[in-house]
Amino acid sequence: MSISAGLEQTIRDMVQPGKGILAADESAPTIQKRFAAVSVESTEEHRRGYRSLLFTTPGLAEFISGVILFEETLSQCSDGGTPLPEVLSSQGIVPGIKVDKGLITLPGAPGDKVTQGLDGLAERLQQYKAQGARFAKWREVYPITDRNPTPLGLEVNADMLARYAAVCQQEGFVPIVEPEVLIDGNHSIERAAEVIETVLHSVFHALHRHGVVLEYMLLKPSMVTPGKDHPTRADPAAVAAATVKVFRRAVPAAVPGINFLSGGQTPAEATANLNAMNAMFPDAPWELSFSYGRALQEPVLAAWRGNATNTGAAQQALYQRASLNGAARRGKYSADMET
Repeated sequence: MSISAGLEQTIRDMVQPGKGILAADESAPTIQKRFAAVSVESTEEHRRGYRSLLFTTPGLAEFISGVILFEETLSQCSDGGTPLPEVLSSQGIVPGIKVDKGLITLPGAPGDKVTQGLDGLAERLQQYKAQGARFAKWREVYPITDRNPTPLGLEVNADMLARYAAVCQQEGFVPIVEPEVLIDGNHSIERAAEVIETVLHSVFHALHRHGVVLEYMLLKPSMVTPGKDHPTRADPAAVAAATVKVFRRAVPAAVPGINFLSGGQTPAEATANLNAMNAMFPDAPWELSFSYGRALQEPVLAAWRGNATNTGAAQQALYQRASLNGAARRGKYSADMET
């Protein structure tokens, strides 16, 4: 199979009606924090057991088409001894891999950061492919303040995303491009819209410069919401209207899917906002879907708490949350479905 045929097949497998992506790529510090909240020590065995629980959830493939893995997880096995990427593939779920190496301060751009990890990326992707991965994810972060993101921050972060995406496609991986505009702060929804539109324009200009084929990538952006410290919350209709307005201005129709991150929203908020977009804009040129981490896993961790006897309840919590987001993909979710 040619590289382009392989990329096209991966896109078809990942962009399916009613389905989205489970982000299970938490770094060691992040998963340690998540485990600590439910009094679980972050040992390798606990991480393996928890992710095995996630991936063996009965019926998961009804609503999940892909899972983003952390590097450690690629070489781990389920409780039954099957490699975890194989556990996913056997259900028709595409395994992917987070490939960035975390944030550092960006010199010359106070308040902005940039992600590292491009060195040796092509060689790492070849190894990940041998372990079963078919897509990758790279995250850049944009804070909102009166001066951020700076012009330099916009340029450097966009270039990093584009260079990563170009390497991925060269190696036969579908790149998920994640420009996360942070929810931290007291900015208004109008300020968020302004920043997200600017970020997206810079990202797609960079993708064009680097020759990235838009039909063979996915976008994982932030929704347009007020900052978490803003005195006024936006209802789902307002979030949907602001988000789709910005994306129609900045995201080419050639991109097959937009898989939103939850970015600090509660599980119910993330589902309701996605639902409003699909209900209000059924003619959007892209599939509007989800790539949630905490918004899918928070109820799972609360049910599991490191106790193997809670596996069934934890898996039921994941199935329920995934099914609610599956309904939101079709614009058929309602708040009373939460109970």
